[in-house]
Amino acid sequence: MQQRILGRTGRNVGVIGLGAWQLGADWGSVSEDDALAVLDAAVAAGVNFIDTADVYGDGRSEQLIGRFLREGGAGVPLTVATKMGRRVAQEPGNYVMDNFRAWNDRSRANLGVDTLDLVQLHCPPTAVYSTDAVFDALDTMVEEKRIAAYGVSVETCDEALAAIARPNVASVQIIFNALRLKPLERVLPAAAAAGVGIIARVPLASGLLSGRYDEHTTFGPDDHRTYNRHGEAFDVGETFSGVDFATGLAAVRRLAPLVPPGATMAQFALRWIIDQPGVSVVIPGARNAEQARANAAAADLPALTPDQFALVAEVYDDLIRPQIHHRW
Repeated sequence: MQQRILGRTGRNVGVIGLGAWQLGADWGSVSEDDALAVLDAAVAAGVNFIDTADVYGDGRSEQLIGRFLREGGAGVPLTVATKMGRRVAQEPGNYVMDNFRAWNDRSRANLGVDTLDLVQLHCPPTAVYSTDAVFDALDTMVEEKRIAAYGVSVETCDEALAAIARPNVASVQIIFNALRLKPLERVLPAAAAAGVGIIARVPLASGLLSGRYDEHTTFGPDDHRTYNRHGEAFDVGETFSGVDFATGLAAVRRLAPLVPPGATMAQFALRWIIDQPGVSVVIPGARNAEQARANAAAADLPALTPDQFALVAEVYDDLIRPQIHHRW
């Protein structure tokens, strides 16, 4: 798989990674055996970057990855990124060194490592980005070798730009996909100029860009695509990228003719992301080994053409831009 440098971490990562939210919670039940099979299949297919968080299943995702690492991790070097900050009330006053150390200790124990490869603030309150003490504390944790590098997972483009301006932020994780184009305007160019890595999350718009859903598709009660459809539990932008489900279906139907022969809609959507200058790695999730292998295979598709990019932009402008562009 093609490798890229993940910003200021200096690490080489494959362009397709693995998002491990599904292995913890909020996407319906995934058994321990299935979760480990996903990890094994992804790594065997060339994935060497795994993204998780301490809040996914209240540590379950980290613990499963830790077990995978202990049992050999498919025998290749991996970069594991985690996140912290969403297990407490979202108040800027909670983003202090004592809490950082406690959260860090828990994640290191869950993952079974002394030094975490990359720790990201997990969509913190906007005020955190302008608080020098927060970033001083993160610098101290690097000096203490608790973490090798740190980044930020953001909700908005303005938050991404604030993080990129911080001198030691290694990476920014942001929602970016064919139904969420705003990061193309300022975020990706700014990150490239600063040498900050871009981790593209929610790449399939919570499955909309898989092309497998229609008006009759339903999701279980423990799936955020049911209980967070209108932002009841967390930022609605995390569910279907904030796009109304019916509008998303209409957009995907217009995009479907762009899919190359022999590829799936999901693979096309992933290829579209990794073809954007400035993207370091995209992190689709997977509920089973077959999905993990199919996602990794998107890296083998030929680069998309200018006409394909233009048609994605046209669909976005027609259907999606009026609904969400101003929000994030």
